[in-house]
Amino acid sequence: MPEATIGVIGGSGLYAMSGLEHVEHVTLETPFGTPSDAYIVGSIAGQRVAFLPRHGVGHRLTPSEVPSRANIHGFKQLGVQYLISVSAVGSLREEYVPGHVAIPDQLFDRTKGIRPASFFGEGLVVHVAFDQPFDHTLSDLLEQAAHTAGAVCHRGGTYTCMEGPQFSTLAESLENRRAGFALIGMTALPEAKLAREAEIAYATLALVTDYDCWHPHHDAVTVDSVVQVLKANAVLAQEIIRQVVPLIGGGFDSPAHHALATAIITDRAAIAPEKRQQVALLVEKYLK
Repeated sequence: MPEATIGVIGGSGLYAMSGLEHVEHVTLETPFGTPSDAYIVGSIAGQRVAFLPRHGVGHRLTPSEVPSRANIHGFKQLGVQYLISVSAVGSLREEYVPGHVAIPDQLFDRTKGIRPASFFGEGLVVHVAFDQPFDHTLSDLLEQAAHTAGAVCHRGGTYTCMEGPQFSTLAESLENRRAGFALIGMTALPEAKLAREAEIAYATLALVTDYDCWHPHHDAVTVDSVVQVLKANAVLAQEIIRQVVPLIGGGFDSPAHHALATAIITDRAAIAPEKRQQVALLVEKYLK
C-alpha cells in the first residue's frame, strides 16, 4: 500500500489537489466503513502527501453524513502523522473578511450528537486530552506558509462547529458572536477529536467565505455567495499547502503522537477480542 506522512482533507471548494507528482488513487476499507472517496497520494517537494475530498467528489455528503471515523482511520492506514484540514467557514468578526484565511486555536461543539465522535466505547473506554485541539507547531507552519503564499491570515480564535446542513438563524449567529467565537463551520468536529484519538497532529486552514448572517451590511449567506469566494480561496489554499509541505519536511514530534499513552482506562483483560481487533491499528502498541 502507498504511504504518506502528511494528509490533507479538503472541504467545500477543494475537491482536488493540483501539483501532486507520482499520483496514485487508493481505495480503502476500514473497520469503520468506507471513507468519503478514494485517497489521492502523490509527492510535493519530495514528501508523500495523501489528499481526501471530505464531502466526496461532486460534494455528495452533508456535514452530518461525512464518515469521519473511516476518513481518519484511512489516513492512519496510509501512515499519516500530520493532517491539515481545509474548511470553508463563516466569519463572526468584522476583521475576518471573506477571502481571508484563519488558523483557529480552539473549538466549540454545537453539533447534535448525530455524528459518531470516537473510535472507542463498546467495552474499551479511552479519555484523550483535548484542551488544545489543534497542534501548535503545525499551526505555526501553516501560518508561515499562508504569509508566503500572500494570504491575509488571522491566527487564533475559536471555531464553533454547528450541525447544519442549514445555515445559522440570526439569533444563533448573534449568540455565537456574544460568546466571543471567531468562526463558524460544520465539519471540524468530530474530525479533530478522531485525529487526536488516532494520534495524528491536526490543524485547520479555515477559508473565510461569508459573514454568516449577523452582519447588517452584508446579505445572509447563500450557496451562490459561498461558491464565488471559494473559487479564489481554493487556488490560495492549494498554494498554501504547496508551501507548508516542505516546512513540515521529515516531521516533528507532537503531543498528539502520544495521546493514547495515558488515556486507556479499561482493564486490558476486560477488552473484548472483537473490539481490540477493530482498533488494533490505534491501540495495539499500548495493549501488548
